[in-house]
Formats: sequence, C-alpha cells, structure tokens
Amino acid sequence: MKLIRTEDAVGTVLCHDMTQIIPGVTKDARFRKGHIVTEEDIPVLLSMGKENLYVFEMPEGFIHEDEAAERLVAMCLGPNMTRGGVKEGKIEIKADADGLFLVDRRRLALVNGQDQLMIATRMGNVAVKRGDKLAGMRVIPLVIEEAKLDAAAELVGPKPLLRVVPFTVKTAAVIVTGSEVAKGLIEDKFGPVVEKKLADFGVETVFRTKCVDDTDVIRTAIEEARAAGADAIFCTGGMSVDPDDKTPGAIAASGARIVTYGGAALPGAMLCLGYFEDGVPILGLPGCVMYHKATIFDIVLPRVLAGVEVTKAELAELGYGGLCLGCKECRFPDCSFGKGW
Repeated sequence: MKLIRTEDAVGTVLCHDMTQIIPGVTKDARFRKGHIVTEEDIPVLLSMGKENLYVFEMPEGFIHEDEAAERLVAMCLGPNMTRGGVKEGKIEIKADADGLFLVDRRRLALVNGQDQLMIATRMGNVAVKRGDKLAGMRVIPLVIEEAKLDAAAELVGPKPLLRVVPFTVKTAAVIVTGSEVAKGLIEDKFGPVVEKKLADFGVETVFRTKCVDDTDVIRTAIEEARAAGADAIFCTGGMSVDPDDKTPGAIAASGARIVTYGGAALPGAMLCLGYFEDGVPILGLPGCVMYHKATIFDIVLPRVLAGVEVTKAELAELGYGGLCLGCKECRFPDCSFGKGW
C-alpha cells in the first residue's frame, strides 16, 4: 500500500471500501476496493473527509482485476451475445438472440485450470432467449500477473469459448403414423403435441398428414413433405419393435442418412434421427413424446432447430444425465435431465 494525497490519486487503485454517510439517506460503500480513482471522484472523496488515501502500488507485470476481466471476456464472447460493463472486477455475458447456446467445455476447463482465473457458464446445448444470462467471469485477486492471462489466451486460441446459434428451422412437416389414427378409429393426440412444441420455438407446420402402418405409404409421405419444402420432418409413432411399426424402416427407405435408431435417454430411447443430403433433418418420435413433458426429443430439439448436426457420439453422451426422474412437478429444462452432453 501507498499513502497519497487524494488530489493526487487519479488513476490509482483503492485498497479498501470507502463508506459514505449521509444522515437519514445512506450509509454504504461509495467506492469499492479495487476502484480506479477518476477525476470526478476527487470532490466526492474530499466531501467524505478523505484527504489522504491508501492505494495499491501496481507491481510491474501486473494488471488490475477490471482489465483482467476484459481479457477473459475476449476469450468467451462469440456471435449473438452482448456483454455488460465491469462491476467489482466481474463481467457478465447475455444472449443477444434466441438460439442454441454452445460451450466448448474442454477449452473452458483449460482456462479454469489456471490459478486465479475463473469463468462460469450456464449449461450448454440448451435453448436460450435474448437477454438470458450466459456467463460470468473474473480473476480472484485484485491485481494479477498479466502473464497468467497471456498463458490462458494461448491455451484457448482465437476461437470464442461460447456461441449462440440462432434457430434456422422455420417450417416443419408432421407425419402421424398409425393405422388406428389414419382410419379414424382413435383421435390423433400425438400430432398436436409435436406441433405445439415446434410452435413454441416459432416453427410453422406447413405439411401434415396421417399414414397407415405401411413402409411405402410413410415413405411417400416423407417424399411429399420434402417436396413441400419443410425445413425439418417429424414422424410420430410406430417406433417400437412391434411388427406393425414401420416408421424406422420408412425413414431409412426415404434416402436419409441414419445417425441413430435409439438414444441413451429415458424416456425416448426409441428415437430415430437422420439427415438428407441437403441437411434437412428427419426424426422418428417414440410414443412417450405424446404424454411425457420432457423426453429425448426435448433435449435434441434446440440443436436440430439451430441447424447444428447431432452426432452418434454426442447422443451416446446423453446417457450421463439422460434419466428423467419423473418429478411430480416437472421443472424441465431447469433440472439435470439431458445436461450431460
């Protein structure tokens, strides 16, 4: 610490909180520890009776926590995000668009593995809305060796640690399979559920049809959905090993490249996912989607709607955290279900 006259303190760093007392109005810290004194602060400090101040003597090669936080933000800030100002050495990042939030967990861990640095984010692979908080960061001490920030930046490279990918799927086709539904023996309860989930993301269903349990009939419906120009295709039901369930075979027969038939999450293990050559996704949805609030469909849907391809390896990672606990009052997505990938 160094003792200096208040009038000479511009640009220096305060060593402790400075409390301002105005009787009947306030008694609180007017300036926080670590605050960098400005020209405008001098009259206020003098009015508080502070004619002398203890300030930090910045060692060579060290930087203030505010500047260090700026360096951390630079490692994180990706497209479709906005950052706040520095407050007490901390900066927060928020979403600037609705979309899929992605975090490079491996490189994030490289930063947090460095002494005295920290970046905390919300879970990745989830849907976020504009204004949602995404991350916060700071360094631990008031001043820190600049070399530590340099080393962290070298580890993570120039690519941002965080991304918000806007939703690109705007239209969808819903193909309801099941002879009992197509023949009018029972009311279709599945299609409306899927359409509602899509509408919640602003996706318009532009093609809908009902099909009997026949591979060629379902394949033809998929071709018609393709011709209608839907950005994504969703087939409901007929996903089990029952001999009358033809949906997986019809999806394969449609020419789509099948990523998986089966996913490591419950409910929803019988999910089928594929892509056509032009990138249009097609999903076969198991019956649980109709009556469970949260299934594997809800986990992968934000990624599908953002146009970010889901891989078989990523679906395998869903097994960790992929068990819905069936809570009496469902809190999804504010729970652990589907947060393991």
